[in-house]
Amino acid sequence: MTDPKYAKDTDNGRYYTDPTGGPDLVSVTNVLSVGVAKHAIPPWAVKLTAEWVLEHRIEVARRATTDREQLLKDIKAVHRNASDKAKNLGSRIHHRAHMMALEAPYPEDPEVDPYARQLVLFWQRWDVDLAEDILAAEMTFLHRRLGYAGTGDVVMLLRTSWRRIRGRRAKQSWLVDYKTSATRPASSVYPEYTLQLAALRYAETVLLPDDTEQPVPAVQRTGILNLRSRSHALVPMPGNRRAHRAFRGALETTKWLHAAPTTYPALLPPAAEQQPTRKAA
Repeated sequence: MTDPKYAKDTDNGRYYTDPTGGPDLVSVTNVLSVGVAKHAIPPWAVKLTAEWVLEHRIEVARRATTDREQLLKDIKAVHRNASDKAKNLGSRIHHRAHMMALEAPYPEDPEVDPYARQLVLFWQRWDVDLAEDILAAEMTFLHRRLGYAGTGDVVMLLRTSWRRIRGRRAKQSWLVDYKTSATRPASSVYPEYTLQLAALRYAETVLLPDDTEQPVPAVQRTGILNLRSRSHALVPMPGNRRAHRAFRGALETTKWLHAAPTTYPALLPPAAEQQPTRKAA
């Protein structure tokens, strides 16, 4: 996802500034990072680090005795560096997708091209008319009463209804979020994606690029469009009211953790003079 206009990084992660001057709003992705267990990250980080150590085993053996402190720092940074690289590529892919949806010019980026070709294939196979079927792209969704905000990738029309018009399936409005990966299959998703989609779908309002606001577009279905370098897949996910209630639980957990003190005073034993003396005993 590209960097939203009103998003900012804080000591407690990403928040959104309310353009009307209200309190800051915690980002949806921040809630998912803090209030929902990220089951996939620890195994991925361990696997990546172990593979790096094996691939550099001779260097690791040599530096273990000559440069131990720096070696430990380098090993600890392996998964962070890989994560930062993946996030950077994902942001560039999201930006390209946004520009392509608007039929606007975009910078050359060979690393992004394979993913962009998969997006074009998706549009072609689903008979997407960019002028008519892309209803909105890169909108900021706000829920001031609950105190959160997030950015949605695209609201679009797809021919997925069982109802037919002149022999063709009728169109339904979809809230779709792009997900990218260099390793995971195109069909794979994480359950917390449902919470993300529900949070956006049931926001109070959306903020347009010109800073005007309007009601959240009517959404009939929600899903993830996985973009890979050689494949893609649209995965429907139930971003419904039940999922939104679950998100609200994670939201409250996140707010509590962000506001909680980081230290608590220790309980001290009674003062020495309050202890019975030997004579009194």
